[in-house]
Amino acid sequence: MALQTTSVGAVPVHRSLRRVRARRMRPAHAGIAWLFVLPFVVIFAVFTAVPAATAVVLTMTDIGVADLRDPFGVNFVFLENFQTVLTAPDFLRSALNTVIYVGIGVPATMAIGFLLALALDSGIRRARSVFRAIIYVPVIANIVAAAVVWQYAFTLNGPINSFLADLGIVGPNWLGTPTTALFVVLLLTIWRTTGTCMVLFLAGLQSIPEEVHEAASLDGAGYWRRVFQMTLPLLRPTTLLVTVLMSVMYLNIFEEPFLVTDGGPLGSTKSVALWVYEQFGFGNMSNAMTGSIVLLLGVLVICVIQFRMLRPKQ
Repeated sequence: MALQTTSVGAVPVHRSLRRVRARRMRPAHAGIAWLFVLPFVVIFAVFTAVPAATAVVLTMTDIGVADLRDPFGVNFVFLENFQTVLTAPDFLRSALNTVIYVGIGVPATMAIGFLLALALDSGIRRARSVFRAIIYVPVIANIVAAAVVWQYAFTLNGPINSFLADLGIVGPNWLGTPTTALFVVLLLTIWRTTGTCMVLFLAGLQSIPEEVHEAASLDGAGYWRRVFQMTLPLLRPTTLLVTVLMSVMYLNIFEEPFLVTDGGPLGSTKSVALWVYEQFGFGNMSNAMTGSIVLLLGVLVICVIQFRMLRPKQ
């Protein structure tokens, strides 16, 4: 009886000791955690938070290049810059081009990347690593070199028009016509970003258990029925990730229109990011920062909508 009473009575004692030890260890653990997090917090504050807050403040001023030497000459204009930027024809044209980039580029890139991932996951398994590397090469390729090759290929007398001439087709002035120039920039961007979609979708496909597909096959479901009714729902988290990444990438598109067409002809390929870059070059710093904030707000709105639409169902 004495042993039983001691063992039973010892339970609360052990629990209280554990609570005391946990309370003593919490500050130490919190200090160690903050020690590991501190470098990221400092980098984020210095290179992201502080510049973003400064940009928000400067959007409400009339700051220019001349004001960098005399900061006291800056005047507050509050929301006047937003009215100026949002009613500027060249900004509106750039915003429309960016919407076209996102509206066409994101679905096309995701569709091609998903189909390539399906092919590598089901049909091409022996040389999967080789094909995956080949498809991913454009992602890591030098964008300047790729843009030079793209410019040469789509010049008036370039290889593309020469190939079309052999078929009896007169090729257009790809880089000199607004519609075709936008198509060339889109094609280059899709070529560069498809590899990222393919790798992410392939990782998601390989995480789906084989038993799921085997059970569906035994129930008589065909391949494409399994893809649409089982694979895609199970890939919902991966689809959300890819959609957000591609949307942010296309919303911030800059290198492709800058290097291939320099935003031309007639501003037909200029994106918002390129417009902001040009405003900095012109010395319109307040307009440039305002355009940056507008672009940031657009990214946030689109990401929130995508998270609400594509988040995994509970």
